[in-house]
Amino acid sequence: MRGFFALTFFFPPLLLSFPLSSGIVALSGAHTLGRCHTDRSGFDGPWTNAPTTFSNLYFTELTDNKWRKRDWSGPMQYEDPTKTLMMLPTDMALVSDRKFRKVVTEFAKDEDAFRAAFADSFGRLLDLGVPRA
Repeated sequence: MRGFFALTFFFPPLLLSFPLSSGIVALSGAHTLGRCHTDRSGFDGPWTNAPTTFSNLYFTELTDNKWRKRDWSGPMQYEDPTKTLMMLPTDMALVSDRKFRKVVTEFAKDEDAFRAAFADSFGRLLDLGVPRA
């Protein structure tokens, strides 16, 4: 399962609630924060070199780095040339699908656009199933 279909399979409620491409990509940008821990998810490493800063760095890392599959005994993930950053298969789907890649590129160039789309999409996510007053 690749690209658009993989992400929409894992996030079906998003199909009804968001401007599809920009909403899913914006929410994926939350990966700019934190890291994966092998004892919790099986995956290992941070997405960015500033995992405590909310920014568009996740998108610039996605577009500017040369990602390759990591050779290890854990689940499939990708690593950058320095072997310090990682991406998940769902992250790589954002750059392999042309609709998603267009939005990734926009967010990599324009942090304000990312922040606005994230705020809108995260608000919609919080509102799922909650009637508006």
